[in-house]
Amino acid sequence: MSANALLKISLLGTLLLAAGAIWSSNDAAGHEMTAMSDSHADNAAHAHGAMAKHMRMTEPAVAKSGDEARAKEIVATMRTSLEKYRDYRVALADGYSIFLGSIPQAEYHFWNPRDSMREYRGKIELRRPGSLLYVKDRANDYRLVGAMFSAPAEATPEQLDATVPLSVARWHVHTNICLPKGITLDDLLRGNIGQDRTDLPGLLPVASNPSLRGFNQRFGVFADGRFGFTGRIADPKECAAAGGDFVPQAWGWMVHVYPFAGDDLKVAFGPTPP
Repeated sequence: MSANALLKISLLGTLLLAAGAIWSSNDAAGHEMTAMSDSHADNAAHAHGAMAKHMRMTEPAVAKSGDEARAKEIVATMRTSLEKYRDYRVALADGYSIFLGSIPQAEYHFWNPRDSMREYRGKIELRRPGSLLYVKDRANDYRLVGAMFSAPAEATPEQLDATVPLSVARWHVHTNICLPKGITLDDLLRGNIGQDRTDLPGLLPVASNPSLRGFNQRFGVFADGRFGFTGRIADPKECAAAGGDFVPQAWGWMVHVYPFAGDDLKVAFGPTPP
């Protein structure tokens, strides 16, 4: 697979992870806004459990001599090099872009195409990660929490361990993804998720409930919680029946690091934003 194709797959995964399981057309059709709010809460709870069938992780490894020291060095290096990006505007000026910034997310990925491409060629630089990770604070402003590093899909455990020790962090890949048919990888890279369409799988049934039009215009085909990285569908036959395209593995290996969370390595290399 070419480096350009790997980058496209990587960006697709980030987009879908950000947008998956927002609404469910089956829950929302024919209901008023209060009912849809309940459906949204159900989908949010579902998203946590859905990750198990949409994610594969490296096995926990026994700590080797030097692993802890190397992990602490990684955290220290990132604290220094990422400090300037606490102001997200600096990140934007430095070539990073926000994925689907208009869609509410638990964690926002600011990605840099050049550095993401480099990582998918197997060259990771701790001082220049392919993606920065932000959360929204109470003032609705972006707060830097960490970074994401990527690696090729064919990377071996030994290669992953050489970057971030497998005894302190578990790398992951996203699997069993159903994408709505009619939206291509290039569409997603351009930010086109079908917001202005009426004929794509995943769009909520506006004909039966006009109040859903606003959700389609904001979330596009990912208004429907069946699709995406936390979607209800994780089976090829079910995906085809829903009018989707099934992706067994959507991209390569990834690991999140949260260097500003303190000195506890379990938190710094944990699976969720602190």
